[in-house]
Amino acid sequence: MKIIMLGAPGAGKGTQAKKIAEKYQIPHISTGDIFRANIKDGTELGKKAKTYMDQGLLVPDELVCDLVVDRVQKDDCKKGYILDGFPRTIPQAESLDAALSAIGEAVDYAIDVEVPDENIVNRMGGRRACVGCGATYHLVYAPTKKEGICDTCGAELILRDDDKPQTVQKRLNVYHEQTQPLIDFYSKKGILKEVDGTMSMEEVFQAITGILGA
Repeated sequence: MKIIMLGAPGAGKGTQAKKIAEKYQIPHISTGDIFRANIKDGTELGKKAKTYMDQGLLVPDELVCDLVVDRVQKDDCKKGYILDGFPRTIPQAESLDAALSAIGEAVDYAIDVEVPDENIVNRMGGRRACVGCGATYHLVYAPTKKEGICDTCGAELILRDDDKPQTVQKRLNVYHEQTQPLIDFYSKKGILKEVDGTMSMEEVFQAITGILGA
């Protein structure tokens, strides 16, 4: 079961990916994790990626794809995997397809967690982060016992710049421009499955397991 998670920032795809990984006992793979692991282990691919990252440059698509394909060939991926945050663009999706095809594999499902922009702006605007321990909360969905104070360490909570409405809207605009075309790409391949991300976390998960099968 090889799955790609799609969805705008704040749509909740990362949370769902973790739940799917747990239920089906397959690894949840994010490009950030792959970069960190390869750099830490000092692999050839990791060293290449680090030279770009140290200069503040984006790691080229081809190299990211090599890192991903290297990761999905590990033993823990024999039953499948979930890719979260990759591919982000059509060229990345095409590279991934070609690389998987070369090892006799293909993606089974591209699951799009669909949430209107307005909902995401409101949802992310309600997030709060602790300045002390970094714990995250939500004014509506995961409030603290005492308003504005972290349950864990008692420090103050703040609205991060990343979660401010104007920043969120900018990130959404980039998503629609770059990543939205992937919806059409995977739809044409017949593997796109859309779920309504405005439902509760549990309802979204049930919709996804309904697609994947129990």
